Amino acid sequence: MGTGKKSEDWSDAELEAAVDGYLKMLAIERSGQKLNKAHENRLLREGVLRERSKGSIEYRMRNISTELNDLCLPYIVGYVPAAHLGAGVAHRIRAAMIAKDAFNPDDYAPTANDQELNAKVLKLEQQELVGTPRGIEKPQRVSGTTYTFLRDPLVKAWVLKQANGVCEGCGQDAPFKQPNGLHFLEVHHVKHLANDGTDLVTNAVALCPNCHRRCHHSTDREEFAASLYTKVKRLKPE
Repeated sequence: MGTGKKSEDWSDAELEAAVDGYLKMLAIERSGQKLNKAHENRLLREGVLRERSKGSIEYRMRNISTELNDLCLPYIVGYVPAAHLGAGVAHRIRAAMIAKDAFNPDDYAPTANDQELNAKVLKLEQQELVGTPRGIEKPQRVSGTTYTFLRDPLVKAWVLKQANGVCEGCGQDAPFKQPNGLHFLEVHHVKHLANDGTDLVTNAVALCPNCHRRCHHSTDREEFAASLYTKVKRLKPE
C-alpha cells in the first residue's frame, strides 16, 4: 500500500526497479504478447516498490514513457507520456535507463563534427524512430578553423527516415544507395544555422545533392527555398 511519500522522494533503487519493470513490459508488448499491466504493477509492489501505491507507479511509468518519447524510442502504448517531469527526476530516470542499456547517450549527444554527426545518424537511422525530436532551437556556434554549429543527430536521422529515400525538393529517388544500403540524401536547414536558423525538423529537409546545391548556389535559390514550405508540410518559416 502507499505511504503518502512524495514522488520526489523516490530512491535510486526505486527508480531502477521502475525502469526494470517498464523495460520488461515493453519487451512483452513489442513481442506481440498480451501485456497484463495490473499484474506487473502488483509484482513491483511486492518488491522494491512495496511502499508505493498502484497510482504512483502508474504515473512513474508515464514518466519513463516521456523520456523514451523524447528520444523518439518506442514506449508502452498504455502509458501515455506525462506532460510535466522535473529536470532532476528526468535525469535520474535517464541514468537508470542507461544503466539498463535502454539507449546509448553518446548516440544522441549534439556535435559540431561532421564525421561524428554522420556516425551517430547512421546508428539512429537504423532504429525505429517514433514521435518527433525536440531538436535545438538555438544551435551553439563552435569556433575552430571555421565556425560550425552543434547539431542534434536525432533531427538529421529523423528527417532522413521521413524522406524514405526520396528528395523532398524534386520528388525524385535518391541518386544512389550507400554501402550500408541506406539512400544518399543530404539534410539542409532552410533557414541557415548561420542566419540563426533552428536545428528542428520544422527547418530541415532531406535533399538530393543537386537540390541541396540549388539551395546554396543557384540564381533562383530564394524562390526554390520558399517552394519547400509548400512541398514539405512540416516546415515552418522562421
